Amino acid sequence: MKIIILEDETRAANHLERLLAKVAPNMVVLARIESVRDGIKYLQNNPEPELIFSDIQLADGLSFEIYKQVTVRCPIIFTTAYDHYAIEAFQTNGIDYLLKPIEEERLRQAIEKAKHFSPGLALEKILSIGKAGSEKAYKSRFMVKVGDKIRSVPVEEILVFYSQEKASFIRTTDAHTYCIDYALDQLEPMLDPERYFRINRKYIVSIDACTNILAWTNSRLRLKIDEIDDPDIIVARERVVEFKSWLDR
Repeated sequence: MKIIILEDETRAANHLERLLAKVAPNMVVLARIESVRDGIKYLQNNPEPELIFSDIQLADGLSFEIYKQVTVRCPIIFTTAYDHYAIEAFQTNGIDYLLKPIEEERLRQAIEKAKHFSPGLALEKILSIGKAGSEKAYKSRFMVKVGDKIRSVPVEEILVFYSQEKASFIRTTDAHTYCIDYALDQLEPMLDPERYFRINRKYIVSIDACTNILAWTNSRLRLKIDEIDDPDIIVARERVVEFKSWLDR
């Protein structure tokens, strides 16, 4: 099977090729492409591959732009560190959605899907997603840097998102703090409102963090969270009623 890889991170592309050599040694990589511009150029000027492995966030934009400008009939397996592009991915010829770091068994399953790909099945998948379109997909994990390594932190382990000195951080249930690449205004729509609540401009808290709540001045509420010594973990007065309703669901 002839394939191309759309990936702007050399390490991630190398990792994928190593896994492919193990699970599908008959695959031939025709090209590794790092940008939307080069992806469009390649697909317009070369025979279409039999399968595309496509990262979503490339060096110059989202890979979806490629498939808006070039008609692609072969299946696409999307590879990404983010889980909130899934519906858009299946609106192309996307047949699977692998979260980084890619695991060998998940890659094997995705390749099996590709072998049985047909446009009719892809359309059926899109229609089934459309029926459930009212269900918004929220982020389920965040990638953080720990020294020279990358760790994936599930949202279930995150007690608090907070901003400090123009940077954003998470605090986990195992008392670790990590910097993340999102402002709190960006984070709000990514998080499940059943689980997270923005109490003020500096803090978004999880339901699990709300175990020690004190009455505070001016009809406000203060949260005491283990290992966080900050007097600003206070529910803004205009948010108190909504916050109490959120807790009482």
